[in-house]
Amino acid sequence: MLTKKQLDLLAFIDARVRRDGVPPSFDEMKEALDLRSKSGIHRLITALEERGYIRRLAHRARALEIVRLPEAMLNQPARNPAFAPRVVEGGRPAAPPRGAMEVESAGALALPLMGRIAAGVPIAAISEVAAHVSVPQSMLGHGEHYALEVRGDSMIGAGINDGDVVVIREGATADNGDIVVALVEEQEATLKRFRRQNGMIALEAANPAYETRLYRADQVRVQGRLVGLIRTY
Repeated sequence: MLTKKQLDLLAFIDARVRRDGVPPSFDEMKEALDLRSKSGIHRLITALEERGYIRRLAHRARALEIVRLPEAMLNQPARNPAFAPRVVEGGRPAAPPRGAMEVESAGALALPLMGRIAAGVPIAAISEVAAHVSVPQSMLGHGEHYALEVRGDSMIGAGINDGDVVVIREGATADNGDIVVALVEEQEATLKRFRRQNGMIALEAANPAYETRLYRADQVRVQGRLVGLIRTY
């Protein structure tokens, strides 16, 4: 069940999408709900996303999409029908994009899919092979590799979405700015951007809805660095 503020925000986003074809900006949402800061909007959007009403899209301006509406809103009188979805006509391009690789000739290796990794708050450490996934050889370099399925949205700013599969090169070291699999206190694994900061280790999200977490160096063990990503549409 949604709070009044969550319902108000969802109704405002829905009305603007229907009117303009794009969601409102965070500033517009803040003013419409009479909130003092955009952090309140971030929390409301996260709550709506967790409940399955909206979806955030990576690499898109005003990247919000309404997935469904609560029954209370669906039972309201019909809104302005001026904006309605339409099919954009078009065909397959005459030639493949420059640099595209034929699937048959790409070559692939089967990597162990170790399970799910949290791109949000840390989850239980991953140690068992759940399945195998085929990965193009061109994505891999030297060393050992494994794959993980991403759960959560804290790395969407880095182009990593919920449900993506990330390819990780095993290793115990990382440079500032690397996206790594980090084992926290030998118990929890998470996918974050790695930085050393005043003698501490900062694990940074790529989503303003999540805070950066600071740990002592002895609390964090790097298990590998991100080298590739696989997405299924």
